[in-house]
Amino acid sequence: MDEQKPKITADHLANERTLLAWVRTSIGLMAFGFVVVKFSLFVKQLTLLLGKQFVIQQKGYSAIMGIVLVALGAVSLLLAYIRYKKTEKQINENRYQSSSLLLLLLIVLIFLISVLLIAYLIKST
Repeated sequence: MDEQKPKITADHLANERTLLAWVRTSIGLMAFGFVVVKFSLFVKQLTLLLGKQFVIQQKGYSAIMGIVLVALGAVSLLLAYIRYKKTEKQINENRYQSSSLLLLLLIVLIFLISVLLIAYLIKST
């Protein structure tokens, strides 16, 4: 029984480290989305400041993409916590089963946003 306790403790600590990695990822996504939205606002202000001499073409998609990135960061944070609690319960019951659904979902969503951003950048240049 004494050998089982250190193993369970190590498993819980690994689960917490994984949660913290997801938290960092979520913060990174939200920060990147915030930067994209603020850059969009900066371009609008620059256009107003320069007046009609210099017109900067802007379609408004970058603000939408930034908001989507912030929302994706918030959703990934929530899903990471749910995964953490599920894993904690499985460790306590000694029946852990790995799942990569959260990782797959996040990768697919970030890939789609990346494709949309690339298309937007190509179209705007």
